[in-house]
Amino acid sequence: MKSNLFFKQIRRHLLINPSKVITMMFAVSLCVIMSCKKEIRSGYPISDNKTTNADALAKLPAEMPAPLISKFGKATASSPNQRIMSGSGSVDVLQIHPEYREMVLRALRLSSTTCDDNTNLNRWLVQTLSDWTPTVINYAINTAMTDLPMYYSLAFENSSSNQYFGKDGEYTNIMNKTFKDLKRFWNIQSDKIVLTAMHGAMLRDQDKVFKTYQAVYGLNTEDAQYYTDLVEALLQVFPQYENGDHPIFTFNSFSSNSFTDSYLGTIPSKIIIGDGIMDGFAAIGYKDIAPQAILAHEFGHQIQFQLNIFGSATGPEATRRTELMADAYSAYYLSHARGASMQWKRVQQFLEVFFNIGDCSITSDGHHGTPTQRMAAANWAYQLANNQQKQGFILSSQEFTALFEAQLPEILTH
Repeated sequence: MKSNLFFKQIRRHLLINPSKVITMMFAVSLCVIMSCKKEIRSGYPISDNKTTNADALAKLPAEMPAPLISKFGKATASSPNQRIMSGSGSVDVLQIHPEYREMVLRALRLSSTTCDDNTNLNRWLVQTLSDWTPTVINYAINTAMTDLPMYYSLAFENSSSNQYFGKDGEYTNIMNKTFKDLKRFWNIQSDKIVLTAMHGAMLRDQDKVFKTYQAVYGLNTEDAQYYTDLVEALLQVFPQYENGDHPIFTFNSFSSNSFTDSYLGTIPSKIIIGDGIMDGFAAIGYKDIAPQAILAHEFGHQIQFQLNIFGSATGPEATRRTELMADAYSAYYLSHARGASMQWKRVQQFLEVFFNIGDCSITSDGHHGTPTQRMAAANWAYQLANNQQKQGFILSSQEFTALFEAQLPEILTH
C-alpha cells in the first residue's frame, strides 16, 4: 500500500490546484467522479479535432473519460492542517502561488476574480488558449495532462545534474548561475537542494507518463497503460496541445521540502521551475529578469524551511506572512551589490507585473498579500540592501528574517 499522506498535502499546496479546476469545470454535474477507464461521461462529442489521423482518432474513447483525480486529494478539504514529517520536523510540503492558479482558471474561463485580470501576462495566456474548445479543455483536465509534468518532476527528478530550463534550454545558463549565486549569498545549508525543471515534453515520453499515473494516481498497470495510450493519442489528435509544449502544462513553479515516502523513497528539497511560466514572462518583455526573480523567491522558501518559519500556524495571515517574506528575500538578493546587483527600476517594473496577477482573495488560505503589500515588502528589502551596498555587507538569513518580522505590521498597512 502506498503512502498517501504526502500526496494529500500536495493537493492543498499546488500552484494550480487541479481538484479546484475540475470542481469548477464540472460544477453543473454536482459530482466529482473517481478515475476509472470504465466510468465515462456522456455529452462530449469528438467533433472539433483538427486532424484526420485515423489511428490516433481510433484510440480516443467514444465518450469523454471521467475526470482523473488523484486519490490522494480527497481528504484535502476535511484535513487542511495535515502535515508530513521530514528530516527537519513537521512542515508544509509545498509553498504555492495562487496567482498562477487563478490566472489559469480565468484564462480557461473557469473562474472570476476581483483582481485586475487585464495584465499583459494574463492577456498573453488567454491568447495562447484562444483555440482551445471545451473538448480540448476537458480532455486535458480529465486525463490530468495539466498536472503530469509537475508531478513527474516532483516525484522523479531528484538531481540538479543534466537539467535544462526552457523548452530549448534557453534559460539553463542563467538558472544555474543564479542558483549557484543564491547558495553563496544566503547562509543556509543549500548543498542538498535540487533545482529542477518542469517540461511539457514529458507528455511525449510514455515511460514517464506511465510511471506518474502509477506513482501519483495509484493506477494499476492496465489503467495506467490505458491513460498513457490516451495521452499519446490526444497529442496527435489535438494540435492545440502543441505536442505537450503548450505553456499551460507547465505554467507553474514551486518549492518543496525534503520528505520520505514509502513508495517513492527519500525525495530531496526541491525548487521546480516550469517552462510555461518562463515563456509567459519572456513574451511580455521580462526574459532578462524573470528567471532570477522567480528562482530567488522560491529559494526564499527554502530559507524558511530551514529556519522553521512556517510553524503550526495556518490560514490567510500565516500564508501572507511567509509569502511577503519570500518577496523580501528575493528583492534583497536581486538588488544587493553582492547579489544579482540589478538596477532597482528594472526589478520594480518586473515586480509590479509579478505582484499584480490575481491574488486579492484576502480570506483564502493561499493569500499572498495584496499587490501593494507585496511591493511594500520588496521596497523595504531594496532600501535595506541599498543602504548596505557601500560596505558590501550581507545580512544573515536569521538577521534579515528578524528585521522583516519587525517591519511586517508596517508593510501590512499598505
